[in-house]
Amino acid sequence: MAPCAPLSLVGLLLLASCQPASLQDLTNRNADFATRLYRAVSSRTDDNVFLSVFTLSSALLPLLSAAAGPTQDQLLQGLRLQGLDPQSLPDLFQSLRTAVQGGSLDMNLRQGTALLPRQGLEVSSSFLDLVQTKFGGNAQSLAYTSPLEAASTINLLAQEWTGDTVRELVTDLDPQTQLLIATAAAYQVKFSPSFNESLTQDERFYVNKYRVVMVPMMFRADKFFLAYDLGLKAGVLKLPMAGGAAMLVVLPDEDVDITSVEEAVTGDQIQTWIRQLKKTKLEVQLPRFLLERSYSLRDVLQTLNITQVFQEEADLSNMGEGEAVKLTQVFHKAVVTVADGDGAGGGASVFSTLPPRLTVNRPFIFVVYLQTSGAVLSIGRVIDPSSK
Repeated sequence: MAPCAPLSLVGLLLLASCQPASLQDLTNRNADFATRLYRAVSSRTDDNVFLSVFTLSSALLPLLSAAAGPTQDQLLQGLRLQGLDPQSLPDLFQSLRTAVQGGSLDMNLRQGTALLPRQGLEVSSSFLDLVQTKFGGNAQSLAYTSPLEAASTINLLAQEWTGDTVRELVTDLDPQTQLLIATAAAYQVKFSPSFNESLTQDERFYVNKYRVVMVPMMFRADKFFLAYDLGLKAGVLKLPMAGGAAMLVVLPDEDVDITSVEEAVTGDQIQTWIRQLKKTKLEVQLPRFLLERSYSLRDVLQTLNITQVFQEEADLSNMGEGEAVKLTQVFHKAVVTVADGDGAGGGASVFSTLPPRLTVNRPFIFVVYLQTSGAVLSIGRVIDPSSK
């Protein structure tokens, strides 16, 4: 095994020893990056947030194989992969992607990614093969000197990836673009068991102290897994989904600002919540919602110390033969639909005593993850379920 590369003090604290990476190690590190990205995005807006973080990882990790020198070193740190061998990561990520794909049809998850260099920069066949086979993405050159035509091509890709759910991933493109990353994802959440639509009725949702909206509130009485974070003053509810995934709904207490809970959302914190879950009889009311969020992530990624890949001195020479290229922008659009079933879902179970009721009627955070490995697939925040 190759000797450990020199690490900063932070790297040494994060990596006790330089050992071959395991799939669980990659899963944990990927969750760490996902939550850092979520916190960076959510801190910039007061609106709803939704990120398909696994889709973004599928698009960003191929940059490690394209990069060399300081550019690669900084990417490893920014993606929380310090000390790992970049050459082993494609095979590890392929294993993780296979686990996700195993349940994606049942989850109704459609996603796609592409690395899109400017016309004239030929992508090597070996890099294209790696992007396709290991990361499930695509790589092709575009003529950004014709911005409308390039945007149309990207939007058609997004439509194809998501079954026509995402129709407009990009609008204006810079003719001087050198390299873009395009990502899109669409989730149709299927709870298992589902909420029975015949029990859904309009209820109040308290967006803030000054605004209340009426939303369709789903209902189910059942045995649920529930936890309470005493330090953060937030309840955590697990809702199993088809395909082996589950959604954690994190609901701060009425007198707690959601931002204080968001600041504590890390990969380790999510795992702590999952370990603390206990089965209990409960009536649950959860709003139906549809989120459709678009992001240009260059500035956000730079706050996570991923900067050099966007600069002129970026070294992405492993992508192919030709002139040097820097990453211009990372586009991401994700759609999630959370709704009740078709009338045949779970209903009002009969208990000998009336169970407590958890009504999710104020801003909350949700995390979708694989139950087998804890891999984080998406993270979102619902401030107003009546708005996309």
